[in-house]
Amino acid sequence: MKKTWFGRCVFIGWYCEKGTCKFCYRSTTSHKKKHAKKARRSMASMIADAIIGKNLGWKFEYLTGGYANRDIEDIKDISKHISEVYKEKIWVNLGILDEKDMNILKPYVDGICASIETTNIKLHNKLCPDKPIQPYSEMLKLAKNKGFKTSITIVIGLGETKQDLKDLLRFIKEHRLDRITFYALKPVKGTDFENISSPDIENYSWWIKETKKAFPDMEIMAGLTPKKVDYVKDILKAGADGITKFPAISQFNSEKAKLIEKLIKQAGREFISTLTSLPNIDWNKEVDNLDISVELNQQIKEKLKISLKQMKKR
Repeated sequence: MKKTWFGRCVFIGWYCEKGTCKFCYRSTTSHKKKHAKKARRSMASMIADAIIGKNLGWKFEYLTGGYANRDIEDIKDISKHISEVYKEKIWVNLGILDEKDMNILKPYVDGICASIETTNIKLHNKLCPDKPIQPYSEMLKLAKNKGFKTSITIVIGLGETKQDLKDLLRFIKEHRLDRITFYALKPVKGTDFENISSPDIENYSWWIKETKKAFPDMEIMAGLTPKKVDYVKDILKAGADGITKFPAISQFNSEKAKLIEKLIKQAGREFISTLTSLPNIDWNKEVDNLDISVELNQQIKEKLKISLKQMKKR
């Protein structure tokens, strides 16, 4: 039976230096007011997230956050700690990285992801005026040449058409990508897309299916939305290897989480993660096993206590 997993992203912060992508919540005035420049998560919070994910079988999707949220030394330290938790190198999706950045991250990072959103150049330039594709293209090629795995994210529902598939497939081939993550547009109030509907499941699944058909060995991740998860079976049947973008901690053991697991089983897959069952382990010991300061140790334990309490509510 083919295995399927839940991929968990860990955010380093919510501020974005660009903040101009027409569909993104980071472009809204309310978000910019709420999350001032350099608004960041604590190291303890991020490590606690990683500990939970590792012990629930959640694969590490990537370390991410707003563009230019932290300097490279901070990112190196975060990557080091999370890779220690997972006992393997991790992926990052943090804007443009140059060769110097890559050399710094190499001991702890296995893959580099680029948020391309759409490979339709005209549409991309309209929706992401301050985030051109070319620098990302150059970064992906450099990363590949330096031995990193590479990936991109694509959002369906931005105005692309099925005729744009050829551009996507060409981009994948040109950059020799190892993975792609599809997301369905989530309309955000305050953006140009607030009155636009999310793509229907047939359209979303079509992109996954056609991409898998063209690149059967490439890993495909597919994002969900918390409001609607009943299409899990459809996207797995279309060819997605794993699922992501579900608020797994706040929705842990919820009816939606249970439905996701049920639909994965109906799709004929073995789910190697869990969204409904906490393991019976000594969580404090998981923290004590890490090579960290006494102060950070205690901070992580406090963060874990808060998250686990939330997850045990249902």
